[in-house]
Amino acid sequence: VQLQASGGGSVQAGGSLNLSCVSSRNIFSLNAVGWYRQVPGKQRELVAWISGGAAAKYADSVKGRFTISRDGAKNTVLLQMNSLKPEDTAVYSCNARVGWDNFWGQGTQVTVSS
Repeated sequence: VQLQASGGGSVQAGGSLNLSCVSSRNIFSLNAVGWYRQVPGKQRELVAWISGGAAAKYADSVKGRFTISRDGAKNTVLLQMNSLKPEDTAVYSCNARVGWDNFWGQGTQVTVSS
C-alpha cells in the first residue's frame, strides 16, 4: 500500500488545518488507517485512527478538536484539525494496516504558533 499525505502547514493557535492521505488501495479494504505525529526527541504518538468498521479512536489530547474520516470515492483518509494549539506542532504521518503489515506515508509538518 502506498500512502501520499498532504495538507500540512503553519497556522496560528485556534486555527484549523486539514490533512489528507491518499491510499493506493481501496480505503475500505484496509484493516485500519490513521494518523500519528512526532516531535523531535519524543516518541511517535497516535493521533487518530479509524478501523475498517468505521470505529474511530482519538488521543485524549485531540478529542473534541480533531475528526478523522474516510472518503471512499478518493481512497483518502482525512484529518480535520480545529482549535489547534502550539502543542499540536509535529510531523504528522499517515499509517495503514493490512493484516500484520504496517504501511507509512511521508510526514507532513504542522506548525501552530501562539
